[in-house]
Amino acid sequence: MDTAEPRTCIVCGQPKAEGITIVTEFICTSCEAEMVQTDTDDEKYPFFVRKLRQLWIRSEA
Repeated sequence: MDTAEPRTCIVCGQPKAEGITIVTEFICTSCEAEMVQTDTDDEKYPFFVRKLRQLWIRSEA
């Protein structure tokens, strides 16, 4: 986990100090926990899929 300067989470858009970096993008600890616990039938699931899709779109650019 990163515990350095706050970075902007690609999911919630808030600056947070703790979280994970995947490729070059940052996901805060609270968003990571919420994503892991979200069921595929949950209405928020497609939102998380769209946000995670940014990882591949930005890494290919």
